[in-house]
Parts: sequence; C-alpha cells; structure tokens
Amino acid sequence: MTKDKSIFIKNIYYMLSYAFTTLKESVYDDIQKESFENIHNLFAAILAKGIGLQLKQGLYREYINRVETLPVVRGKIDMPGTIRNRLGRRQVVTCDYDELSENNLLNQILKSTVFLLLRQRDVDEKYKAELKKEMLFFSEVDQIELQHIRWSDIRFQRNNRTYQLLLVICQLLIEGSLLTTESGEYRLASFVDEQRMSRLYEKFILEYYAQEFGQRLKGFSSRALQIPWQLDDGYDALLPVMQTDITLTYGNQTLIIDAKYYERTLQTNFDVQTLHSGNMYQIFTYVKNKEA
Repeated sequence: MTKDKSIFIKNIYYMLSYAFTTLKESVYDDIQKESFENIHNLFAAILAKGIGLQLKQGLYREYINRVETLPVVRGKIDMPGTIRNRLGRRQVVTCDYDELSENNLLNQILKSTVFLLLRQRDVDEKYKAELKKEMLFFSEVDQIELQHIRWSDIRFQRNNRTYQLLLVICQLLIEGSLLTTESGEYRLASFVDEQRMSRLYEKFILEYYAQEFGQRLKGFSSRALQIPWQLDDGYDALLPVMQTDITLTYGNQTLIIDAKYYERTLQTNFDVQTLHSGNMYQIFTYVKNKEA
C-alpha cells in the first residue's frame, strides 16, 4: 500500500469523525490507529465496532403490524378472517395486532450490507470474523434487496439516533457498489464517487468549524444558510434557492465557504487551465446578494 493511499483513506475517517461525532468515542480508538489497505476495510472496521456497540445497547425495535390465525384473541379480531375460520369449522380466531420487532428496515439494511461485505475478497478476515459473530444476533432479521432501499424515507429520532453513522456507512457502500452480470450479486467499487464524497466533505467542513470554534468563541456560528435574492421587483419564483454549503458568522463578520470536491481543481480549455467558471459565478452571486 502506498503512503498516499493510506493518507487518503485516513482522511475519509477524519471527515466521518467530524461529521458524526460518535466516531470520537473511545470504542473507535483502535480504528484511528490502524492503516487500511482499502476503503472497504475501513468501512468494515467501523461497522464491526458500531454494530457491536449497538448490540450492547440493544437492537432498535419498532411495531410491526401482523395478521395471524391464533387459538386465543390477541389485539383486534379480524372479522372476515374469523368468519372464514368458522365456516371451515376451525376453532381459531384471526387477529390483527402490532408487535415490537427487530425485523425492521434499519436492521435489515445493516444485515444486508454486512453480507455484502462478507462476500468481498479484499475485506480482511479479522473484520469478517467479527461481523459473522455479530450476525448471529440478527437471526430474526431479514435480508433485503439493496437496490430497492429508499434512503430519503429513513427518519431518525431519539430511539434510533445511534444508527445514523452506521446507516451512512451502509449507504456509501451500497450506492458505491456495482451490479455484476450475475443476477442478485454485487461487487464493491474500489472508490466512493464524487457526489457522495462531496456531501461528506461539506458536512465535515461545517462540523469542523462548529466543533473547533463554536465551543470556544461566544457568538460564533457555523451553519448552512439560505441567502435571499436581492431583486428590484421581488419576483423570484423561477430562481433557484441560494443555499450555502457553510456560512460562518462572528460578530459583524461573515465568511461564506462553497465546498467543492473534485478530482481536478482546474478546468482546461484549449490547453489553458483556469478555475471552474461556474464555481466563481456561484460564490460571486452568494457574496453580492448577502452583502446587499
């Protein structure tokens, strides 16, 4: 493994640790000291530690609706089903009830992602062994089709907030995976694409300033703010929302940061290298409208 590659993978860890402060807990200390040969080993190590911690706290459970035929009443009686039972001379009752279950979407995503990692050749055996042990506690959880996950529908609240980092790792892995020609089989890409890395990079910078300066400087603010358009007629129905990546404020000073994550910093046109023109126009628009 080259030194540059090791630094790149460790940078992803540092970005994640600021974006998700859970990674700064002592249980993850060993990961910070390791040198990873590839990004999948880093993600496997984080998942192994994180799932182990979650198992100690207890897997998240939520109410799942069930309709079953039972010898005794549980929940509400389902009349159509019970009538069919009576007509068939069956001494049972069809019941409609809610049951707390570990077999919910969050745990299903964790289990499906772990099994994706277990099939990869470039994941070290020590991480696979740890993940296999943890999956023994997921025996009641189903695997799901990875490409059908609707990430935008997932909501975090007090009871499942500890899953947030784990689900982000799962999303980075699943959305970075490639479907092979074999039906239902996946292989992991050896990279995380620019769009997902860009979102992580933005969140890292935002949280870095919030954590490193927000706690030390009274009145300091690090937020992603919207800037209103300064228009003569006030008609902005067709204009896009001006949403900054990071806006830092301290007293009467304001600094707007537009985070960009590119493989190449400069654009080339007729063998002449310049800054990306669209980026320059964007930050100029932010600054002039904010100033106004």
